[in-house]
Amino acid sequence: MPQVDLPITNPSGLHARPAATFVKAAATFACDLRVTNLTRDATRSASAKSVLGVMGLGVSAGHIVRLHAEGADAEEALAELAALVAAGLGEVSGRAVDDATRA
Repeated sequence: MPQVDLPITNPSGLHARPAATFVKAAATFACDLRVTNLTRDATRSASAKSVLGVMGLGVSAGHIVRLHAEGADAEEALAELAALVAAGLGEVSGRAVDDATRA
């Protein structure tokens, strides 16, 4: 059962748009993916494929989340989602990438 701990560095954490981006990517994998906010409550996890579940974890910038995967494509899922989180989940300097390209 592979897992990875990831620092959340984008300005708004896993709220609204970044959570939707994260969940959309997670939903492309067949494996079971769970996310836990280690900073706030390490005893509670949510499906990484549920926007409401992910947002309910209250993940803010600077928090550490644990992503746990179980299934055939678990390693691939962890690698892709870790890269997405490291890239800022579509946010740049406090603004969404879409907004930054319009400036």
